[in-house]
Amino acid sequence: MNFTGPFSDFPVKITPPRIILTGYISVILLGTFLLSLPIATQTGDPASILEALFTATSAVCVTGLIVVNTAAYWSIFGQITILVLIQIGGLGFMTLSTLAFILIGKKITFSERALIKQDLGHLSYSGLVKLVRYVIGLTLFIEVIGTLLLFLNFSQQMETLKAFWFSLFHTVSAFNNAGFDIFGNSLEGYTTDFSVNIIFTALIIIGGLGFTVTGDLVRNIGRKNKFKMLSLHSKMVIAITIVLLIVGTIVVLGFEYNNTATIQELNISEKVMASFFLSVTPRTAGFNTVPTGELGINTLFFVIILMFIGASPCSTGGGIKTTTFGVLLYFVVSAIRGERNVSLFNRRLSYDVVNRAVSIIFISLTLIILTTIILTITEDALFIDILFETVSAFGTVGLSTGITGDLSSLGRIAVIVTMLAGRVGPLTLVVSLGELEPKTKGLRYPKEDVMIG
Repeated sequence: MNFTGPFSDFPVKITPPRIILTGYISVILLGTFLLSLPIATQTGDPASILEALFTATSAVCVTGLIVVNTAAYWSIFGQITILVLIQIGGLGFMTLSTLAFILIGKKITFSERALIKQDLGHLSYSGLVKLVRYVIGLTLFIEVIGTLLLFLNFSQQMETLKAFWFSLFHTVSAFNNAGFDIFGNSLEGYTTDFSVNIIFTALIIIGGLGFTVTGDLVRNIGRKNKFKMLSLHSKMVIAITIVLLIVGTIVVLGFEYNNTATIQELNISEKVMASFFLSVTPRTAGFNTVPTGELGINTLFFVIILMFIGASPCSTGGGIKTTTFGVLLYFVVSAIRGERNVSLFNRRLSYDVVNRAVSIIFISLTLIILTTIILTITEDALFIDILFETVSAFGTVGLSTGITGDLSSLGRIAVIVTMLAGRVGPLTLVVSLGELEPKTKGLRYPKEDVMIG
């Protein structure tokens, strides 16, 4: 869909994907300017443009990869700037723009609804303004509750004002799946703290489910056969999320059980808790309660898979999304069975959905491969660490084996582009950069098959 009006004669067509991409870039540039001010650092010396750009991109893209320690390097002004950028990135550029329109009483036009639909990844144009109100309301509610719960814990360990700031910052960071921390070592000091682990994982999971799913759950909370009343989208998200969490916990526990550098010294309940946290955080929060760089290679590769899948559509997380993974999985199963239709939960998926899923996965893998190749040329690091860093950037996760701060200038630029692509979505990025309207629209060529496999 192209926009008409004052931009109709513009040499580059103004389309929703291009506006979304431009919006995020504008916010990143504003954040870069603020973080490059002397007031943004602890020492008063201005950060370099690349440090500020990398941090702003990581915050807006709710990634959490850092080239300088957030707690030690940035001042309160810098940390507040990062927090605001996280909130903007988590909610979405158009969500906050729509909120501003609502507050000033401006009517939301169809073109603006198209932008909201594109930014949130919603299925239809109907109910978008209501969805935006729900997104804002739920976000404020969850972040207030999360801040209070963490404050009850942190206030026993630090003075009141500091406890409140730490509670607010980490609640916003966790719910928006950002992974930024101001402890200095993520959550490694809370490996065995049950309450902190539960609060953080709850915030991450709720933020990663997607606002559409949480809204569907709220609407059906008092009904009988709640699961049957949910939409197909919600059923897929919930089912895949539960499976990934259970399988992830079991696999991580098995791989790391005897790793002396991570969980071997913990008792069995603490090992399960640490394994569960590590199965939650790659989807796509980026916090860690055990040193990521000390994980076994088999665990690192498994976490890479979880980071690639990521969170769910219309959420604060990244990755290819759970439903994309689910559609591909069911598509493969249907192909093996010789079925022409892709069906699940007594519903049949359209070919458009399947084609979109395959396209997203192909584009995502291509981007990851290209970035990985670039980093193998520019960086002196192990391949598994480079691949881990690349997928973490694409999935807007923020986990790292420790090579982020040592990246070269070219390496940092490559990761910045990858983080932006992961936040706006690979398909949105490709559509925004090129004209993908079919040149043979309405024309059908003769059919002929090729040999595959």
